[in-house]
Amino acid sequence: MEYKSLSESTQKKIIEKNPSLMGNLYCPERRRNDHDIASLWRPAFVRDCEKIIHCPYYNRYSDKTQVFSFYKNDDISRRSLHVQLVSRIARNISSLLGLDVDLTEAIALGHDLGHPPFGHAGESCLNELSVQECGRAFMHNLQSVRVLDKVFDYNISLQTLDGILCHNGELPLGKYVPQKDKTFEVFDEEVEKCYTDPKYSSRLIPTTLEGCVVRISDLIAYIGKDRQDAVRAKVIDGDDVFSDGKLGKFNAAIINNLIVNVVENSFDNDYIMLDSEYYDDLVVAMNENYTNIYLSDSVKSVQQDIIRPMYSKLFKRLLDDVKTGNKSSYVFRHHINYINKARAYYNSEDYAQQNTPAQIVIDYIASMTDDYFSDLYEYLFPGDIKPEYKSYFA
Repeated sequence: MEYKSLSESTQKKIIEKNPSLMGNLYCPERRRNDHDIASLWRPAFVRDCEKIIHCPYYNRYSDKTQVFSFYKNDDISRRSLHVQLVSRIARNISSLLGLDVDLTEAIALGHDLGHPPFGHAGESCLNELSVQECGRAFMHNLQSVRVLDKVFDYNISLQTLDGILCHNGELPLGKYVPQKDKTFEVFDEEVEKCYTDPKYSSRLIPTTLEGCVVRISDLIAYIGKDRQDAVRAKVIDGDDVFSDGKLGKFNAAIINNLIVNVVENSFDNDYIMLDSEYYDDLVVAMNENYTNIYLSDSVKSVQQDIIRPMYSKLFKRLLDDVKTGNKSSYVFRHHINYINKARAYYNSEDYAQQNTPAQIVIDYIASMTDDYFSDLYEYLFPGDIKPEYKSYFA
């Protein structure tokens, strides 16, 4: 099919009116394709945004746990909302700092594509199984890169992939200084080190200021929002358990105050920074969330008593199906065949032949939504573990 282009005269007029549009037409990619070359009307990072949004797994954000699993409550955040919040906050900061908002948005939209069902509890379970079966770690930031760069092979820009890889900000920094001039060779080495040394991931810093903005925006987006959700889920009663420091206790103040402090300390600088008081309060706020929310008995019991045994049993069953070539299994019908069809436009190689049975199962489970995981488990193991959802009316 022919891809139409803007006329040269129209392009010239647009550039004369806004010369900055020429800024991100060219950036490092895996390969050059005639149909995939950045243009004035679809620059490199705009193309990245659109590829990510049209990725089959992007739609699955809407039924993936952010923190609280097995709740029938439409007011509790799902991962789709978290991604939108990160994108909105990061775009706001990037705009004020004069950075590339399209690159910022691309990183934000893709940063959690690799998150498995049931949030960080699911991530922990899948990591244990991956280490046990493959001797390699599973982390959602690594899997997000894998989805875009290996599973669907979208030819995403280096800066976007790097920002996604380096977004994992469980250990916040007061100052983010970009590690500039990365190449795909360096990036690939970093990815491999993350698989073999899980602690290495937390030491990564993005190659761009935009990537640094997304990393801090990820924290800004969830600290207060998770507190709101914890109240709605009745995990905590209110804000009495939280300190009222520079950040404030709840979502609106936390977002506003952290954005203001980031911009005040980062404008016209080659780093992204919080001042020491705000950084110290951010660390306190994160620790309070862990103590009162993420490590609370109600959240931990779901992980230990329900999610972990379901993950283990489903993983073993699907792995056996792949090893025995059981083509009637849904790992073939809903995953392997689906991927081969979806990525045929970019990569004609057979997905199953490129990957080990264990990696195929890891990819499959990581791609699942919460409800799909639960329904598949019930289908394969009828009468076994059946999660009890908390009703709207409880």
